[in-house]
Amino acid sequence: MTIVVKLGGAAIEDASVVHVCARAIVRLAQDGHRVAVVHGGGKALTRVLAQLGRQSEFVDGLRVTDAETRDVALMVLAGMVNKKLVAAIQSAGMPAVGFCGGDGMTFRARKKLVNGRDLGFVGEICSAEPCWIEAIWQHGGIPVLASLALGADGEYYNVNADEVAASCAAACHADALVFLTDVPGVKNAEGTVIPWLSTEQATDLVAASVIAGGMLPKLQACKLALREGVARVRIFPAAEAELLPQFLVANLECGTEVTCP
Repeated sequence: MTIVVKLGGAAIEDASVVHVCARAIVRLAQDGHRVAVVHGGGKALTRVLAQLGRQSEFVDGLRVTDAETRDVALMVLAGMVNKKLVAAIQSAGMPAVGFCGGDGMTFRARKKLVNGRDLGFVGEICSAEPCWIEAIWQHGGIPVLASLALGADGEYYNVNADEVAASCAAACHADALVFLTDVPGVKNAEGTVIPWLSTEQATDLVAASVIAGGMLPKLQACKLALREGVARVRIFPAAEAELLPQFLVANLECGTEVTCP
């Protein structure tokens, strides 16, 4: 099977959690699955920007990105964060190859407007070419993809990692897309994790402001993946990633499975 795993949030900041995730990813690959990893790194980026004296601003969970912020994003996401994940996966026992969406024109982006607002170098994926991902699989490796892509104007765009993961899953005709995150799942108004959530129910929860912030682009990405034919989409707590290899063969109680209406 083909599985895309997205790793992000505070989970990517915790070295012990990253190693748990890396071992689970390697286990999936050793079980014969084709696994691709897509990552964000927003907290690391926010931290580095603060060290440079720059304040971060978000609109509907997306970072306002001027040219300088974009350049720092390239340094942090495609550099430091990407290479740490590559190292963790290789320490867990499998070769990994790190790159970003702009490499090999794997993903192309266009400017993304949010409610008519221009957020700068914030993009959305408009095309994908998975041949380089498939080449890494053919050579027994695990591709590790940072969420940046090139536009037709030759500029790099910061793309929400959840959207990149959904686009990657769609382009690779993945059987499953798993979001490893620092939250236990999608919660209802009472704060209880919802084990099964249809896209229609998610829309209602967003309208009622029960779901907001960083969960918005994640659920939008879930909808995109399901619409493009990905069979299973699950938001999974990274702290329990050791259970990930059981995801395909057992009914797990942790996390939220997002389904079509």
